[in-house]
Amino acid sequence: MSSKIMPHHLQQSLPKPPVKRVEQQKVSGPSFQNMLSSKIDEQKELKLTKHAEKRLMDRGIEVTGDVWNEIHAKVKEAKQKGVQDSLVLTNEAAFVVNAKNETVITAMNREEAASQLFTNINGAIIINK
Repeated sequence: MSSKIMPHHLQQSLPKPPVKRVEQQKVSGPSFQNMLSSKIDEQKELKLTKHAEKRLMDRGIEVTGDVWNEIHAKVKEAKQKGVQDSLVLTNEAAFVVNAKNETVITAMNREEAASQLFTNINGAIIINK
């Protein structure tokens, strides 16, 4: 018998290995989608950058919980409409808010805001409270 490889030897296909079926393990607990949705829903308040916190304290700006809730609701609405950065005006203050991240970037009194030029915003929210 010869140890040479003949052309007819190359045309033979190898048998396929048996397929082992792995049963999908059922993981107890919430799914990833449920966990993600709950984390998104957990954010009930606007976030503040350190800069915005400092501006609020330095300028003595106090905003009631009702006004914060209304600002947050309007920011969420603006976010759904595609607004990324917004100017929020209330009777007491003006805020620049990143709607995408629901984060207040900076804050100032209305008196200061009257003489300012606001750039890089693509939406405005006016709250009369």
